[in-house]
Amino acid sequence: MEIVWFKRDLRVHDHAPLLAACASGRPVLPLYIVEPDLWAQPDASGRQFAFLAESLADLDRSLQAGGARLVVLVGDAVQILHDLHASYGITAIHAHQETGNLWSFARDKAVRRWARAAGVPVHEAMQHGVWRAHDNRDGWAARWEAMMRRPRLPAPAAIAMADVAGDALPSAADLGLAPDPCPGRQPGGRRAGLALLKSFMGERGRPYRAAMSAPASGADHCSRLSPHLALGAISMREAFQSALTARQRWKDGGDSQFVGSIDSFISRLHWHCHFIQKLEDAPWLEARCLHPAYDGLPAHGPARLAAWAQGRTGWSFVDACMRSLNATGWLNFRMRAMVMAVASYHLRLDWRQSGAVLARAFTDYEPGIHWPQVQMQSGTTGTNIPRIYNPVKQGLDQDPQGRFIRRWLPELAHLPTPFVHEPWKAPGAAAYPAPLVDHEQAARDARAAITAIRRDPAHAGPARAIVRTHGSRKAGLPDTTRRRKTLPATTQGQLDLCQGTND
Repeated sequence: MEIVWFKRDLRVHDHAPLLAACASGRPVLPLYIVEPDLWAQPDASGRQFAFLAESLADLDRSLQAGGARLVVLVGDAVQILHDLHASYGITAIHAHQETGNLWSFARDKAVRRWARAAGVPVHEAMQHGVWRAHDNRDGWAARWEAMMRRPRLPAPAAIAMADVAGDALPSAADLGLAPDPCPGRQPGGRRAGLALLKSFMGERGRPYRAAMSAPASGADHCSRLSPHLALGAISMREAFQSALTARQRWKDGGDSQFVGSIDSFISRLHWHCHFIQKLEDAPWLEARCLHPAYDGLPAHGPARLAAWAQGRTGWSFVDACMRSLNATGWLNFRMRAMVMAVASYHLRLDWRQSGAVLARAFTDYEPGIHWPQVQMQSGTTGTNIPRIYNPVKQGLDQDPQGRFIRRWLPELAHLPTPFVHEPWKAPGAAAYPAPLVDHEQAARDARAAITAIRRDPAHAGPARAIVRTHGSRKAGLPDTTRRRKTLPATTQGQLDLCQGTND
């Protein structure tokens, strides 16, 4: 039989591995492996598993339309494939390339070693605009554009199903995941994703360009496709081509605002794959600093980490963002960057620990975007201009009337607007935690620490090497920064993004 190993490509449309298996003429086993060791990793959470379970149920319904079903097996991937080969014989394994966390990278290498020893061919297709074994970014965007403009693949009309029994889908508790209430979590499944795509391109996305920066308006007017793209219920090519179609429709209708917003959305689809490419080229990014000079930065302990994670830093806008994220599983990109920067610069937390906290909180956790961004916002790449956010100014800019703060911090709802942003200044002092540190002094200290590292003559060589491998200067990517002309040549290739890829 031919195995189609579904991982983070939970759809039947635009799915090259599924079509290739069906074209073989042999029985096909649509397989999803629930790997307990994967769910034991520090970036895994119950909300992610709940979204996955809904997406798997939707995929099963889609397979049934072609006369098949999804077979779920629980255990170690190598052992499961070994047992299937011993019992039934595997003629080939079809899958999409996956750029996941470091654990999944090691698992894929183990599967390929087993397959070579067993004489089982493994055919992996590209899913995103991410290339393996490349050494620079020259012409990257042109290749991406060409791939995304290729015709989408249809779902197979019929699937000859292999007769293999499956396991029951375990619960989050069965996998040892901690209780993870998330009342505002997005529902999983392709149908939910397609509804979001339709509403975004049809009406919701009109104010996207202006609305994406603030957490409240972003929740309504960002596409919210990110969890569906992360699990592959919708392909990147589907999102891109839908955007092109909508852009032309709104251009013909004279709606310049909507056209501009779709242009911004399309640029973020490019950046989505640009960041995944970084992790593809450096799978260890979740474990050590991109530039080794930053590995020795001091970090504070669990008390500060817990206060930040639970929204108890004393900076009301930061706390509102963290509480919103904990309750919904989503946060707009600018605020993701801010809370990460506050953790690293102001609170001096180890980015690996705070990055894992955010990974678990994001329903749309995409390792290839997450870990490069964590390092960018922590100043550990050695090439990006440090973006040290002022947590009070961000609140005044993005929530000037304090409505978002009052929604997520009801204990501050009684304060007048000037004090809701700085409750420690309220007359009589509000019943709210004082800031963990003075944010202005903390920013000065962080800037001084990074400047000292960068002034070391040994810093420049590794930084240039990082730009050659990961930089976007010759890639042809859309410019999302206004600071390009003022940047020194050593940092120009690796720009600090004002907006991002989880919008």
